[in-house]
Amino acid sequence: MKNCIGIRKETKDVTQQRVPLSPDQVRTLIEDHGVRVLVEPMEKRIFPDADYMAAGAELTADLSDANVVFGVKEIDPRYMQDGKSYVFFSHTIKGQSYNMSMLQHILDREISLFDYELIKDDEGQRKVFFGNFAGYAGIIDSIWAMGRRLEHEGLSTPFRNIEYATSYGLLSEAEEAFREVGAQITNEGLPSELVPFVCGFTGYGNVSRGAQHLYDLLPSVNIAPRDLAAFMEAGEFSDRVVYKVEFREEDMFAPKDPAAPFVLQEFYDHPERYDNAFEQYLPHLTMMLNGIYWEPRYPRLVTTEAARRLFSGDTRPSLRVIGDVTCDIDGSVQLTVKETNALNPVFVFEPASGYVRDGWEGDGPVILAVDKLPTELPREASAAFGASLLPFVPALAAADLTRPFAELDLPAALSRSLIAHGGALTPEFEYIRQYL
Repeated sequence: MKNCIGIRKETKDVTQQRVPLSPDQVRTLIEDHGVRVLVEPMEKRIFPDADYMAAGAELTADLSDANVVFGVKEIDPRYMQDGKSYVFFSHTIKGQSYNMSMLQHILDREISLFDYELIKDDEGQRKVFFGNFAGYAGIIDSIWAMGRRLEHEGLSTPFRNIEYATSYGLLSEAEEAFREVGAQITNEGLPSELVPFVCGFTGYGNVSRGAQHLYDLLPSVNIAPRDLAAFMEAGEFSDRVVYKVEFREEDMFAPKDPAAPFVLQEFYDHPERYDNAFEQYLPHLTMMLNGIYWEPRYPRLVTTEAARRLFSGDTRPSLRVIGDVTCDIDGSVQLTVKETNALNPVFVFEPASGYVRDGWEGDGPVILAVDKLPTELPREASAAFGASLLPFVPALAAADLTRPFAELDLPAALSRSLIAHGGALTPEFEYIRQYL
């Protein structure tokens, strides 16, 4: 039914509380755009069912009247209706093997799949995202893990006062906690064994910006990647600050031809011409926050072999924690061998043996690999996400999605986000067929 949308309950993970649209945003759709909104009941949703009903939505387990159904994470094929249109984060555009059966089902049942990750403007900038909140939660949890790991080593630090992200009801509470820890560092200093404390941030997009926002509430001093080795060699460190290094593509990757310059577009088009240049920095980092976009065709940032070399010496390396917000299994950080969630968020990868031990005890770095970090700050993350999504919803609700792809009357940003339609991959995503 045109001008009717559905919001489904999340079924992938018991910790998921996020929603694509808040009750206030639903009220806007109903009152300002005449959109009928159906909401599937969900017990653990961050906004109660009653709030959606108060906003004018209909609470129902039957979403068959909806022209398009919105979710957050992947949907088990058992919960999809034949011929229906869905919008969610599908994690299929890299040919991810764990979601290819879902995509095949979508094609077999002539289901239409829109992906939030692909809603972009003409310059290719994403318009609908949780990225900032992934960065916020990622740095909170990484510092939390750091505090626990250091306590295990017998080091008492201000980091122990940072709680896990789900302990903070609002981002402002986490910000205040970081300010207090920053004041402790300024006034009391860090243990000599931890000086200099250096955190490397890979990437400069929404994830990295979110993480750096909180990290910068500590007494943070910037170091350029090219200056890091000389800084370490000079040995003029302060125990009253923490140091920060932001890595861009030209810092993390280098042409295989030593005489060739780094050219960003060439790197994107021909990553096979480039090698990893990041591992030279690993010995200098205490913590790493990984927030890059990565595909298998790109070089890795941290390999198992590099970690094995780093941890094979007689002295303990500086590196304690890797917060892998990117969370590609066996991806840019090869030590990320599994995804975790808020119930069991970290594990230690022991490079010498390859053994994986849940928690923060062991002979290797602590790996944070939570796949759904924004759900740890669900209320504000959902409100911000919904605000970015809201402008696109009326057009989707009103569209005749039964027409062939070439005849769909949709804004360009939405057309570009349509992966599958009418039993076929759309032209831009035909390449995924090789992975099915």
